[in-house]
Amino acid sequence: MTAEATHITRQRPPIALISIGIIAVGVLLFALNLRYGSVAIPWNEFWSALFGGDTSTYRSIIVEYRLPQAITALLAGIGLSVSGLLMQTLFRNPLADPSLLGISSGSSLGVAFVVLLAGSFGGISVSTMSLWSTFGVTIAAFIGAFAVLLLILALSSRLRSMVSLVLVGIMIAYIAGSVTDILKFFSQKEGLHSFVIWGLGSFSNVSMAQMPFFAIAVALGAIASFLLFKTLNLLLLGERYAENLGVNIKRSSMLIILVSGFLTALITAFCGPIAFLGLAVPHIARFLFKSSDHKLLIPATAFLGMDLALFCNLIARLPSFEGNLPINSVTALIGAPIVLWVIFHRQRYTKTL
Repeated sequence: MTAEATHITRQRPPIALISIGIIAVGVLLFALNLRYGSVAIPWNEFWSALFGGDTSTYRSIIVEYRLPQAITALLAGIGLSVSGLLMQTLFRNPLADPSLLGISSGSSLGVAFVVLLAGSFGGISVSTMSLWSTFGVTIAAFIGAFAVLLLILALSSRLRSMVSLVLVGIMIAYIAGSVTDILKFFSQKEGLHSFVIWGLGSFSNVSMAQMPFFAIAVALGAIASFLLFKTLNLLLLGERYAENLGVNIKRSSMLIILVSGFLTALITAFCGPIAFLGLAVPHIARFLFKSSDHKLLIPATAFLGMDLALFCNLIARLPSFEGNLPINSVTALIGAPIVLWVIFHRQRYTKTL
């Protein structure tokens, strides 16, 4: 039994109390995301606009702009965090994240073909075309990400170890990044600017018309992740032990990659490549609940991812910044210290064994 698996049998903290606290923080952060932004709304006007049914400018700001952005942050936090947990368990690597297999790079390549290549050969900036600046870019990002996911799934059936699969994913990411850099070199200034802005990440790209599809897709991915909790727990015990208990390692690995890759592709397509959420949040969940049981960890990671994404979105939109900070700058500022803590914590833990 591995050191990680022994966490399952440790004495757990008050799970119900911590869970209620996490949900309460999420509700508070969701309300604050509706309340705060570049336009300050007094509390009395906020409650009136939210529940009074008036048609003021404040209500328009809340319902048409802040509400879909808050819901998008909530869903993206859930999807990326759960995806990161699946990757860390599958590869038994605490520093694995949703972008490990090059899916995010494939998404960037898809956007580069639309935003950069079309502008270079067509002489028209895609950013000036309203259709392509929303729907087209999202579709291109999803196609690029899903193409890499299908390639990874096809190669995973031929590779014998997870280490080889990780190396293949890294090489695919390098190839996609190289092609993207070539497209940047030949692109127009306007197209390059649009591509850079997309790469910074944003929770404001999903409209209320697109929200039902986005929400249902993320929910299906999260539910599929939860249904894998038994397989994930057995994988923690080692591949040989899991195989002796009847787990088909190849099929289970492909299913985990499919679910994680789908969530990553979906969220990257709509929000851009969001960094550090999938890497940091699973470690926060393990630290708070002192467990590696995925029946507990998957919902805990989902709700913590929701909280952290809402918090990052709130920080990025504080009135003092006079606009929106790039969401990746905020997630990196919060997530990087958590990753450093994980590295040093595991080093101290290894020395005590």
